[in-house]
Amino acid sequence: MARFAVALCLMGLSSTTALAGEKPIMLAVSDDDGVLLKEGDAKILYYQRAPKSLEGKWERAGYVHPLYDLDGRVLSEDFPEDHRHHRGVFWAWHQIWVGDQNAGDGWAINGLSWNVVEADGVPVLGDAVAMRAKVLWLSHRLQDQGGEPLPIVEESTTIVAHRANSNTRLIDFHISLTALVDDVRIGGSEDAKGYGGFSPRIRLPEDVRFLSRRGQLQPQTTSLEGGPWLDCVGSFGDDGKPSGLAILCHPSLPDFPQRWIIRARRSMQNAMYPGREPIELSKDKPLVLRYRLVVHRGDTAHAEIDKLQKQYEREATATLGWDEHTSTQHKHAAQARRLRGRRRNSLARASCLYRRQ
Repeated sequence: MARFAVALCLMGLSSTTALAGEKPIMLAVSDDDGVLLKEGDAKILYYQRAPKSLEGKWERAGYVHPLYDLDGRVLSEDFPEDHRHHRGVFWAWHQIWVGDQNAGDGWAINGLSWNVVEADGVPVLGDAVAMRAKVLWLSHRLQDQGGEPLPIVEESTTIVAHRANSNTRLIDFHISLTALVDDVRIGGSEDAKGYGGFSPRIRLPEDVRFLSRRGQLQPQTTSLEGGPWLDCVGSFGDDGKPSGLAILCHPSLPDFPQRWIIRARRSMQNAMYPGREPIELSKDKPLVLRYRLVVHRGDTAHAEIDKLQKQYEREATATLGWDEHTSTQHKHAAQARRLRGRRRNSLARASCLYRRQ
Protein backbone atom coordinates (compact mmCIF):
# COMPACT_ATOMS: atom_id res chain seq x y z
CA MET A 1 0.00 0.00 0.00
CA ALA A 2 1.34 3.42 -0.95
CA ARG A 3 2.60 5.51 1.93
CA PHE A 4 0.43 8.57 2.41
CA ALA A 5 0.80 11.36 4.97
CA VAL A 6 -0.62 14.82 5.42
CA ALA A 7 1.13 17.57 7.41
CA LEU A 8 -1.44 20.06 8.63
CA CYS A 9 -0.37 23.56 9.56
CA LEU A 10 -3.13 23.92 12.13
CA MET A 11 -3.41 21.19 14.74
CA GLY A 12 -6.73 19.44 15.19
CA LEU A 13 -7.99 20.02 11.62
CA SER A 14 -8.29 17.15 9.18
CA SER A 15 -9.72 18.88 6.11
CA THR A 16 -8.04 20.88 3.38
CA THR A 17 -10.84 23.42 3.61
CA ALA A 18 -10.69 26.11 6.27
CA LEU A 19 -13.68 27.03 8.39
CA ALA A 20 -15.90 29.86 7.22
CA GLY A 21 -14.04 33.17 7.32
CA GLU A 22 -10.65 31.54 7.79
CA LYS A 23 -7.75 31.33 5.36
CA PRO A 24 -7.18 28.04 3.51
CA ILE A 25 -4.87 25.64 5.32
CA MET A 26 -1.29 25.33 4.08
CA LEU A 27 -0.50 21.66 3.51
CA ALA A 28 2.34 19.29 2.70
CA VAL A 29 1.02 15.97 1.40
CA SER A 30 3.47 13.08 0.99
CA ASP A 31 3.09 9.90 -1.02
CA ASP A 32 5.49 7.25 -2.31
CA ASP A 33 6.63 9.44 -5.21
CA GLY A 34 7.08 12.82 -3.57
CA VAL A 35 5.66 15.78 -1.69
CA LEU A 36 2.81 18.05 -2.79
CA LEU A 37 2.58 21.57 -1.33
CA LYS A 38 -0.94 23.05 -1.27
CA GLU A 39 -2.92 26.02 -0.08
CA GLY A 40 -6.32 24.58 0.72
CA ASP A 41 -7.38 22.79 -2.46
CA ALA A 42 -5.00 24.83 -4.63
CA LYS A 43 -1.87 22.95 -5.69
CA ILE A 44 1.42 24.89 -5.51
CA LEU A 45 4.13 22.41 -6.52
CA TYR A 46 5.16 18.78 -6.39
CA TYR A 47 8.65 17.64 -5.39
CA GLN A 48 9.65 14.43 -7.17
CA ARG A 49 11.30 12.10 -4.69
CA ALA A 50 11.12 8.75 -6.51
CA PRO A 51 13.22 8.07 -9.62
CA LYS A 52 11.28 8.84 -12.79
CA SER A 53 12.18 7.98 -16.39
CA LEU A 54 10.76 7.91 -19.90
CA GLU A 55 11.02 4.55 -21.66
CA GLY A 56 13.80 3.69 -19.25
CA LYS A 57 15.89 6.74 -20.17
CA TRP A 58 16.77 10.11 -18.60
CA GLU A 59 16.06 8.93 -15.07
CA ARG A 60 15.77 11.84 -12.65
CA ALA A 61 14.75 12.60 -9.06
CA GLY A 62 14.95 15.50 -6.64
CA TYR A 63 13.30 18.31 -8.64
CA VAL A 64 9.98 20.18 -8.86
CA HIS A 65 7.25 19.26 -11.32
CA PRO A 66 4.49 20.25 -11.67
CA LEU A 67 4.78 23.89 -10.70
CA TYR A 68 1.36 25.56 -10.79
CA ASP A 69 0.33 29.16 -11.47
CA LEU A 70 -2.24 31.05 -9.40
CA ASP A 71 -5.10 29.74 -11.54
CA GLY A 72 -4.09 26.09 -11.24
CA ARG A 73 -2.42 25.78 -14.64
CA VAL A 74 0.78 23.75 -14.91
CA LEU A 75 3.71 26.06 -15.70
CA SER A 76 6.58 23.57 -15.76
CA GLU A 77 7.52 20.91 -18.30
CA ASP A 78 9.04 17.47 -17.78
CA PHE A 79 10.68 15.35 -20.50
CA PRO A 80 10.05 17.98 -23.21
CA GLU A 81 10.60 16.65 -26.73
CA ASP A 82 13.37 19.13 -27.53
CA HIS A 83 15.44 18.40 -24.41
CA ARG A 84 14.35 15.17 -22.72
CA HIS A 85 16.78 15.76 -19.84
CA HIS A 86 15.09 19.02 -18.81
CA ARG A 87 12.87 18.62 -15.78
CA GLY A 88 10.57 21.20 -14.19
CA VAL A 89 12.45 23.39 -11.74
CA PHE A 90 15.88 21.77 -11.41
CA TRP A 91 19.46 22.57 -10.44
CA ALA A 92 22.17 20.65 -12.23
CA TRP A 93 25.65 20.93 -13.74
CA HIS A 94 27.33 19.46 -16.82
CA GLN A 95 30.75 19.17 -15.23
CA ILE A 96 31.13 17.05 -12.11
CA TRP A 97 34.72 16.08 -11.35
CA VAL A 98 36.42 14.07 -8.62
CA GLY A 99 40.07 14.89 -8.99
CA ASP A 100 40.90 14.40 -12.66
CA GLN A 101 38.05 11.91 -13.19
CA ASN A 102 34.79 12.91 -14.86
CA ALA A 103 32.22 11.65 -12.33
CA GLY A 104 29.14 12.30 -14.46
CA ASP A 105 26.94 14.89 -16.15
CA GLY A 106 24.07 15.94 -13.91
CA TRP A 107 22.57 18.24 -16.51
CA ALA A 108 22.32 15.74 -19.38
CA ILE A 109 21.77 12.86 -16.90
CA ASN A 110 24.76 10.78 -17.89
CA GLY A 111 26.69 8.74 -15.35
CA LEU A 112 24.95 10.34 -12.36
CA SER A 113 21.83 9.53 -10.35
CA TRP A 114 20.10 10.99 -7.30
CA ASN A 115 19.11 9.07 -4.20
CA VAL A 116 16.55 11.12 -2.28
CA VAL A 117 17.23 9.77 1.19
CA GLU A 118 14.63 11.95 2.90
CA ALA A 119 11.80 14.19 1.69
CA ASP A 120 9.25 15.40 4.19
CA GLY A 121 6.72 18.17 4.57
CA VAL A 122 7.41 20.72 7.28
CA PRO A 123 4.32 22.44 8.69
CA VAL A 124 4.78 26.15 9.26
CA LEU A 125 2.13 27.95 11.24
CA GLY A 126 0.38 30.81 9.50
CA ASP A 127 1.40 31.92 6.06
CA ALA A 128 3.70 29.26 4.60
CA VAL A 129 4.33 25.55 4.19
CA ALA A 130 7.65 23.88 3.55
CA MET A 131 9.35 20.65 2.62
CA ARG A 132 12.92 19.52 3.01
CA ALA A 133 14.97 16.85 1.31
CA LYS A 134 18.34 15.19 1.69
CA VAL A 135 19.78 13.85 -1.57
CA LEU A 136 22.92 11.88 -2.37
CA TRP A 137 24.54 12.37 -5.78
CA LEU A 138 25.77 8.97 -6.96
CA SER A 139 28.51 8.64 -9.56
CA HIS A 140 28.12 5.54 -11.74
CA ARG A 141 31.60 6.13 -13.16
CA LEU A 142 33.19 5.72 -9.74
CA GLN A 143 32.54 2.90 -7.27
CA ASP A 144 32.81 2.45 -3.54
CA GLN A 145 34.57 -0.51 -1.95
CA GLY A 146 31.51 -2.67 -2.53
CA GLY A 147 31.40 -1.89 -6.23
CA GLU A 148 28.34 0.34 -5.88
CA PRO A 149 27.97 3.86 -7.35
CA LEU A 150 30.00 6.25 -5.21
CA PRO A 151 28.16 8.99 -3.23
CA ILE A 152 30.12 12.16 -4.01
CA VAL A 153 27.85 15.04 -2.93
CA GLU A 154 25.26 15.43 -0.20
CA GLU A 155 22.51 17.91 -1.09
CA SER A 156 20.16 19.43 1.47
CA THR A 157 17.27 21.34 -0.09
CA THR A 158 14.40 23.22 1.48
CA ILE A 159 11.45 24.66 -0.41
CA VAL A 160 9.11 27.13 1.28
CA ALA A 161 5.83 28.14 -0.37
CA HIS A 162 4.21 31.28 0.98
CA ARG A 163 0.50 32.01 1.04
CA ALA A 164 -0.61 33.73 -2.16
CA ASN A 165 -2.14 37.17 -2.26
CA SER A 166 -4.37 38.31 -5.11
CA ASN A 167 -1.48 38.70 -7.55
CA THR A 168 1.60 36.79 -6.38
CA ARG A 169 2.94 33.72 -4.64
CA LEU A 170 6.52 33.49 -3.35
CA ILE A 171 8.39 30.19 -3.35
CA ASP A 172 11.85 29.98 -1.76
CA PHE A 173 14.58 27.50 -2.64
CA HIS A 174 17.56 26.86 -0.38
CA ILE A 175 20.06 24.40 -1.86
CA SER A 176 23.11 23.31 0.13
CA LEU A 177 25.86 21.18 -1.45
CA THR A 178 28.61 19.41 0.52
CA ALA A 179 31.34 17.18 -0.91
CA LEU A 180 31.52 13.65 0.48
CA VAL A 181 34.94 12.89 -1.02
CA ASP A 182 38.04 14.97 -1.69
CA ASP A 183 38.45 17.30 -4.67
CA VAL A 184 34.86 17.47 -5.96
CA ARG A 185 34.30 20.23 -8.51
CA ILE A 186 31.17 21.30 -10.36
CA GLY A 187 30.81 23.57 -13.37
CA GLY A 188 28.58 24.54 -16.26
CA SER A 189 28.90 23.51 -19.87
CA GLU A 190 32.46 23.64 -21.17
CA ASP A 191 31.53 25.76 -24.19
CA ALA A 192 31.16 29.55 -24.29
CA LYS A 193 27.61 29.33 -22.93
CA GLY A 194 28.67 27.92 -19.56
CA TYR A 195 25.10 27.13 -18.56
CA GLY A 196 24.38 25.25 -15.35
CA GLY A 197 22.75 25.80 -11.97
CA PHE A 198 19.20 26.80 -11.00
CA SER A 199 16.92 26.39 -14.01
CA PRO A 200 13.13 26.51 -14.36
CA ARG A 201 11.90 24.77 -17.52
CA ILE A 202 8.47 26.30 -18.16
CA ARG A 203 6.17 26.31 -21.17
CA LEU A 204 6.73 29.49 -23.16
CA PRO A 205 3.89 31.38 -24.86
CA GLU A 206 4.44 32.93 -28.29
CA ASP A 207 4.48 36.42 -26.81
CA VAL A 208 6.92 35.71 -23.98
CA ARG A 209 9.10 38.63 -22.91
CA PHE A 210 12.01 38.80 -20.48
CA LEU A 211 12.14 41.77 -18.12
CA SER A 212 14.84 42.69 -15.65
CA ARG A 213 16.01 45.60 -13.52
CA ARG A 214 17.85 46.75 -16.65
CA GLY A 215 14.72 46.64 -18.80
CA GLN A 216 13.69 44.15 -21.45
CA LEU A 217 16.29 41.52 -22.36
CA GLN A 218 16.78 39.81 -25.69
CA PRO A 219 17.87 36.16 -25.73
CA GLN A 220 21.34 35.50 -27.06
CA THR A 221 23.52 32.43 -27.40
CA THR A 222 25.74 33.20 -24.43
CA SER A 223 24.96 34.56 -20.96
CA LEU A 224 24.02 38.17 -20.33
CA GLU A 225 23.82 40.61 -17.45
CA GLY A 226 20.36 41.57 -16.27
CA GLY A 227 20.66 42.32 -12.58
CA PRO A 228 19.36 40.30 -9.63
CA TRP A 229 16.00 39.20 -11.08
CA LEU A 230 14.46 37.95 -14.30
CA ASP A 231 10.75 37.92 -15.12
CA CYS A 232 9.25 35.73 -17.86
CA VAL A 233 5.97 37.38 -18.87
CA GLY A 234 3.40 36.42 -21.48
CA SER A 235 -0.05 35.03 -22.18
CA PHE A 236 0.22 31.80 -20.25
CA GLY A 237 -3.56 31.33 -20.09
CA ASP A 238 -6.28 31.09 -22.74
CA ASP A 239 -7.72 34.44 -21.64
CA GLY A 240 -4.79 36.33 -23.19
CA LYS A 241 -4.07 38.17 -19.96
CA PRO A 242 -0.41 38.60 -18.96
CA SER A 243 1.08 36.57 -16.14
CA GLY A 244 4.51 35.24 -15.42
CA LEU A 245 7.24 33.62 -13.40
CA ALA A 246 10.10 35.66 -11.95
CA ILE A 247 13.41 34.32 -10.61
CA LEU A 248 14.97 36.34 -7.77
CA CYS A 249 18.60 35.91 -6.68
CA HIS A 250 19.50 36.20 -3.02
CA PRO A 251 22.39 38.57 -2.23
CA SER A 252 24.24 35.80 -0.38
CA LEU A 253 24.79 34.00 -3.70
CA PRO A 254 28.36 33.80 -4.98
CA ASP A 255 28.91 36.14 -7.93
CA PHE A 256 25.71 38.04 -7.04
CA PRO A 257 24.02 39.11 -9.22
CA GLN A 258 24.51 36.04 -11.35
CA ARG A 259 24.38 36.12 -15.13
CA TRP A 260 21.42 34.76 -17.11
CA ILE A 261 20.93 32.31 -19.94
CA ILE A 262 17.49 33.00 -21.45
CA ARG A 263 15.63 31.27 -24.24
CA ALA A 264 12.33 32.26 -25.89
CA ARG A 265 11.69 28.81 -27.37
CA ARG A 266 12.20 25.17 -26.47
CA SER A 267 14.49 25.54 -23.47
CA MET A 268 14.97 26.55 -19.83
CA GLN A 269 15.83 29.84 -18.13
CA ASN A 270 19.07 29.65 -16.16
CA ALA A 271 20.59 31.66 -13.32
CA MET A 272 24.07 30.67 -14.42
CA TYR A 273 26.63 29.62 -11.83
CA PRO A 274 29.56 29.07 -11.77
CA GLY A 275 29.97 29.07 -15.55
CA ARG A 276 32.41 27.01 -17.61
CA GLU A 277 35.19 27.10 -14.98
CA PRO A 278 34.42 24.52 -12.24
CA ILE A 279 34.50 25.45 -8.57
CA GLU A 280 35.44 23.13 -5.71
CA LEU A 281 32.90 21.90 -3.18
CA SER A 282 34.06 21.75 0.43
CA LYS A 283 33.59 18.78 2.76
CA ASP A 284 33.20 21.17 5.69
CA LYS A 285 31.47 24.32 4.48
CA PRO A 286 28.56 23.78 2.06
CA LEU A 287 27.95 25.80 -1.06
CA VAL A 288 24.59 27.51 -0.46
CA LEU A 289 22.41 28.66 -3.34
CA ARG A 290 19.23 30.64 -2.61
CA TYR A 291 16.55 31.68 -5.06
CA ARG A 292 12.96 32.86 -4.90
CA LEU A 293 10.34 32.21 -7.55
CA VAL A 294 7.45 34.65 -7.92
CA VAL A 295 4.39 33.20 -9.62
CA HIS A 296 2.26 36.18 -10.57
CA ARG A 297 -0.71 37.62 -12.41
CA GLY A 298 -0.29 40.73 -14.54
CA ASP A 299 2.89 42.17 -15.97
CA THR A 300 6.18 42.88 -14.22
CA ALA A 301 5.19 46.33 -13.00
CA HIS A 302 1.80 45.13 -11.75
CA ALA A 303 3.46 42.34 -9.78
CA GLU A 304 6.06 44.81 -8.38
CA ILE A 305 8.93 42.40 -9.01
CA ASP A 306 11.68 44.91 -8.26
CA LYS A 307 10.03 45.75 -4.95
CA LEU A 308 9.85 42.03 -4.12
CA GLN A 309 13.56 41.69 -4.94
CA LYS A 310 14.45 44.49 -2.53
CA GLN A 311 12.29 42.85 0.12
CA TYR A 312 14.08 39.53 -0.46
CA GLU A 313 17.45 41.23 -0.04
CA ARG A 314 16.36 42.70 3.29
CA GLU A 315 15.30 39.39 4.76
CA ALA A 316 17.50 37.53 7.21
CA THR A 317 20.17 35.24 5.75
CA ALA A 318 18.78 32.03 7.20
CA THR A 319 17.17 28.80 6.09
CA LEU A 320 14.67 26.18 7.18
CA GLY A 321 15.36 22.47 7.40
CA TRP A 322 18.73 21.15 8.55
CA ASP A 323 19.60 24.75 9.23
CA GLU A 324 16.91 27.16 10.39
CA HIS A 325 14.60 29.27 8.26
CA THR A 326 13.23 32.66 9.19
CA SER A 327 11.34 35.12 7.06
CA THR A 328 9.85 38.51 7.73
CA GLN A 329 6.63 37.11 6.32
CA HIS A 330 6.41 34.35 8.93
CA LYS A 331 4.73 36.12 11.84
CA HIS A 332 4.53 32.80 13.69
CA ALA A 333 8.12 31.76 13.02
CA ALA A 334 9.05 31.59 16.69
CA GLN A 335 6.19 29.20 17.47
CA ALA A 336 7.03 27.11 14.42
CA ARG A 337 10.68 26.81 15.43
CA ARG A 338 9.68 25.54 18.87
CA LEU A 339 7.39 22.93 17.32
CA ARG A 340 10.15 21.85 14.94
CA GLY A 341 12.90 21.82 17.55
CA ARG A 342 12.33 18.28 18.75
CA ARG A 343 12.19 16.96 15.17
CA ARG A 344 15.37 18.88 14.19
CA ASN A 345 17.25 17.34 17.09
CA SER A 346 16.25 13.87 15.92
CA LEU A 347 17.36 14.68 12.38
CA ALA A 348 20.68 16.03 13.65
CA ARG A 349 21.34 12.81 15.61
CA ALA A 350 20.43 10.75 12.54
CA SER A 351 22.73 12.87 10.38
CA CYS A 352 25.63 12.32 12.77
CA LEU A 353 25.04 8.56 12.71
CA TYR A 354 24.89 8.64 8.90
CA ARG A 355 28.21 10.48 8.63
CA ARG A 356 29.88 7.94 10.89
CA GLN A 357 28.86 5.04 8.66
